[in-house]
Amino acid sequence: MTTDLPVLTPPRRSPVARRKLLVFTCFLATAVTLTPIVMMVLVGFQSDTESMAAKPSFWPSSWHWENLGRAFDLVPLGDYLLNTVIFAGGTTILETITAALAAYAFARLNFRGREVLFGVYLATLMIPTQVTLVPQFILVAKLHGVDTWAGMILPHAFTALGVFLLRQFFLGIPRDYEEAARLDGANRWQTFTRVIIPLAVPAIATLAVFKFISQWNNLLWPLVISNSDATRTASVGLQVFQSTNGTQWNLLLMAATITTVPLILIFFLTQRWFVKGITMSGLGGR
Repeated sequence: MTTDLPVLTPPRRSPVARRKLLVFTCFLATAVTLTPIVMMVLVGFQSDTESMAAKPSFWPSSWHWENLGRAFDLVPLGDYLLNTVIFAGGTTILETITAALAAYAFARLNFRGREVLFGVYLATLMIPTQVTLVPQFILVAKLHGVDTWAGMILPHAFTALGVFLLRQFFLGIPRDYEEAARLDGANRWQTFTRVIIPLAVPAIATLAVFKFISQWNNLLWPLVISNSDATRTASVGLQVFQSTNGTQWNLLLMAATITTVPLILIFFLTQRWFVKGITMSGLGGR
């Protein structure tokens, strides 16, 4: 005689419990991410004595708004910010153009060895930047590009990541649009500029935001190639600030806060295109 034993199943979380767990996880991740930024801003408004205390208090006892002006007076922070805009903007524009052209060629043009060439091109992503730094500097130096805008911008105007991102997006665009344009008499260039580019605006905007933020925070290459305030960027300027004025934490973190504000504004202004591009491109999955 056999008896049927009840099957024990683990209790399932209700949709409300799963939603609460998700909200708590997002809140915890947001708190961990924002805590250093909030601390940077608060210490930036402290007095010199308070920021250098043995037992620092992150909340300022009194708000010293004059630290804003002091940060600009100690180093040419305004010039550094303008140089950063030129450097990040120049590399962003050039890479967007070159990446769009190369991605269209890999996605739409049929030529011998296309897949092999694309694989080799993607393989360059596995090479660390530090490995190519010295050869890149020697090449730029021999071309008399040290401490010039051309020497700073051109080496970073071509990357495989942008080509990969846009190629994945171009592959998802139906060929019927191009065939209709060709039937209307459009050539290859007109099809690219009037059909493909308008449809790929979200992906291009995503690439531009990624590139601008990465170049805004780029320290290694500007530190190596720039020798004067005429081309120093904000990230290099923070290093100069610390080396020339000592460890004045309140002013250093105030300068860091000032250099961070443009990135936050840019993200909020381009958030709609950024999210749309992530969703529709290969980075968000299909």
